[in-house]
Amino acid sequence: MTHAFRLSTLTLVILSTFFSAHAQQPANVLVTIAMIGDVVENVAGECANVTTLMGAGVDPHLYEASARDVRLFQESDVIFYSGYSLEGQLGEVLERFGEQKPTVAVSPASIDASNLITVQDIYGIDPHLWMDVSLWAQITTAITDTLAEVRPDCAETMAANAENYRSQLSALHDWIASSIATIPASQRLMVTAHDAFNYYARAYSIEVAGIQGISTESEAGIADIREMATLVAERGVPAVFIETTINPRTIQAVVDAATEQGHEVVIGEELFSDAMDDEGTPGSTYIGMLYTNTVHIVEGLGGEILPLPDALSAWASQWDLTENSP
Repeated sequence: MTHAFRLSTLTLVILSTFFSAHAQQPANVLVTIAMIGDVVENVAGECANVTTLMGAGVDPHLYEASARDVRLFQESDVIFYSGYSLEGQLGEVLERFGEQKPTVAVSPASIDASNLITVQDIYGIDPHLWMDVSLWAQITTAITDTLAEVRPDCAETMAANAENYRSQLSALHDWIASSIATIPASQRLMVTAHDAFNYYARAYSIEVAGIQGISTESEAGIADIREMATLVAERGVPAVFIETTINPRTIQAVVDAATEQGHEVVIGEELFSDAMDDEGTPGSTYIGMLYTNTVHIVEGLGGEILPLPDALSAWASQWDLTENSP
């Protein structure tokens, strides 16, 4: 064997080892909201490192990119965002990076237009699709397909992960519907600061009323508050709800106005609408977000929390949940 041949063989081995090691590196995935990030983590497992741009308590409607965020966009291999103008302030940034790397708006890419809720608002389309678990489960396909292009060696594992996760979400969807159905019909009205729960309402047969509309950029007027207070009083609704990303002053104003009309109503436990909970809590997962919301809604409006299905037992055990207490 000549020296040149040995050198060539050694070079091929080194290159092969380099590219093999590189292929095994987790993909750097950047997501705008945690409701997408948690789905990516469940699908990708160890095949991706997931960074979420907007954490707990952050309002995506008003979010503006910082210099740090631009670096995160640059360093990512894949970008997932919700779409339908939810991240309106980031539109130009997302468009720019979409020319450089896989950048996927998961809602338009996954959910059929016939399932969308149109609104007379600056959005045109209500972007809060994660509130219907059966719809949000569909984004697993776009996520799995996109990541498989970046990490083809993980494609089979990710497909299996996605199927398992969809089974959990299907069980969650059915559990929410059954739990909401225990609320007395006259009290099955959920009043919140803004219209983030339209998909939840449609999917789980509960009426919702938001004071501000779809976008948190709008302001509620005195007439809006009085009208909502009258509705609450007439229906005998026992609780109204605040959201973790919204100033509670408008909800408090409704409570005060209802009291003036002779109806006592309380502010229920906080709901997660445009962001999930802090890390280390059940609500920091997508399943936990919808689970916690449902517990708070059902308890606040006089319903009964039903036992979780077996498909969610592993998730419940992970968070040491007993007797359906979030």
